[in-house]
Amino acid sequence: MSKNLGLDRAKPGKVGLNTDALDRLGDVLKREIGEGRVPGAVAMIARGGQVGYFKAFGKRDPASSDDMQEDSIFRIFSMTKPIVSMAIMQLVEQGRILLADPLSKYIPAFADTKVGVVREGELTLVAPVRSVTIQDLLRHTSGLTYDFVGGGEHPVQKLYAQANLARPDQTNADQVDALAKLPLMNQPGTTWDYSRSTDVLGRIVEIVTGKTLGVALEEQILGPLGMKDTAFSVAEKNFDRIAEPLPIDPDTQQPVKLFNAKRLAQFESGGGGLMSTAPDYARFCAMLASGGTLGKERIIGPMTLEFMASDHLGPEVRRGSDLLPPGHGFGLGFAVRTATGMASVPGSEGLFYWGGIAGTTFWIDPQEELFAMMMIQGPGQRDYYRMLFRTLVYAAVE
Repeated sequence: MSKNLGLDRAKPGKVGLNTDALDRLGDVLKREIGEGRVPGAVAMIARGGQVGYFKAFGKRDPASSDDMQEDSIFRIFSMTKPIVSMAIMQLVEQGRILLADPLSKYIPAFADTKVGVVREGELTLVAPVRSVTIQDLLRHTSGLTYDFVGGGEHPVQKLYAQANLARPDQTNADQVDALAKLPLMNQPGTTWDYSRSTDVLGRIVEIVTGKTLGVALEEQILGPLGMKDTAFSVAEKNFDRIAEPLPIDPDTQQPVKLFNAKRLAQFESGGGGLMSTAPDYARFCAMLASGGTLGKERIIGPMTLEFMASDHLGPEVRRGSDLLPPGHGFGLGFAVRTATGMASVPGSEGLFYWGGIAGTTFWIDPQEELFAMMMIQGPGQRDYYRMLFRTLVYAAVE
């Protein structure tokens, strides 16, 4: 870890982490790997800008004999979303975007998008009460959806599935053109539904900057933070660092299907396309934990970051799925903890976080000056390991 990026390593006791509890955390991960539940993992905990725990466990790839390394490369899926949301908020700070702007200002095709309402078992299209805004996209109240959330049984979700919106041979422009032709699942601003909103934000970054999303992210965030291994494609020289999942899910006995990490990405999904490493994503987390700066690099203003990490839902916005635990809301790119209790895992009020569908997870706890991250490739076990890791980390806080 580079000292000039504020990520020095420290002994656990120096940063208020209990060594016996950290040993338990490691033993639990070793147990899970030994039982064939997940091939390997990388875990990190930092407090006060110093890394007090950073270890790799198990195998990088179950098909090889390679041990997991601290710099193994993971599909981070939806941990792409906070990075793209940050890129949007940088454009807001530059006066190039307003959160109240309608989506159709940047992508005119959405001016004609209708809302799908189910009446007597039939899908009826109605006009939106108001326009989808940039804020709606950031907080997932746009009316867009994913075809797999909540069982995927809504007629609009079935239309999404038929449209094959995640196909790898498209561009970001192709995808938003297809999305604009499909109905919204809810009226804008009424319902939190995890969605392809951040894919659309990625396209807006391209439109406003005149660059591909990958280039824009590299110039605005990844390069300044020194995230040298984070991109939509992996260089061939680094193929032997890619972490892979078990071929068969240990619970369902079904094949595990993740995207081919060795492909040259044509579709640069703002909602889930990035590859990254624990050291790289730690730089992003450290920037968030320090209020928007890391070393000499100011990525976002502290007031803007505080605004992003605040709840933007409130009690009036309906939750369309159970992806947000009790005692949580959603900000501009992150889930936000609104109550110390209620949820089934510990954490402070004001904590903000997100994760990826293959099991990667991170969170920032401003009250404890803590951030933590776990990298795995175990999609079917992701919820279990997120809860397990969160519980074990807080058990180690002195």
